[in-house]
Amino acid sequence: MLHPSYTDLMDVVNAGVEEGEEPIVSSRYSIVLATAKRARQIIDGSEPLVYINDKKPLSTAVEELNSGAMRILNHEEALEAEAAEAELIAAAEAAAENADKAADQSEEAE
Repeated sequence: MLHPSYTDLMDVVNAGVEEGEEPIVSSRYSIVLATAKRARQIIDGSEPLVYINDKKPLSTAVEELNSGAMRILNHEEALEAEAAEAELIAAAEAAAENADKAADQSEEAE
């Protein structure tokens, strides 16, 4: 048996949902997808958000979800996060372009 169970994880994820609202996750599939995605991030070098003795990335991802260190975003939150990330990328690209222009101008001035 898995500890915590899928139902325990679903309860943790849906803890902040008020009565009458749609739950963030309503199936085990959502839990599996979220923890698998996070485990892949850990494998790719992302720092774990919690420390556990088990070195397996999936176990770490499950514990992150269970402890509340990781959240599964609902659809609206995911769209907002994507938009914010796109704004940050655009701002970084604009700053890099401005720095390149400034460097080119300083070279021409010399």
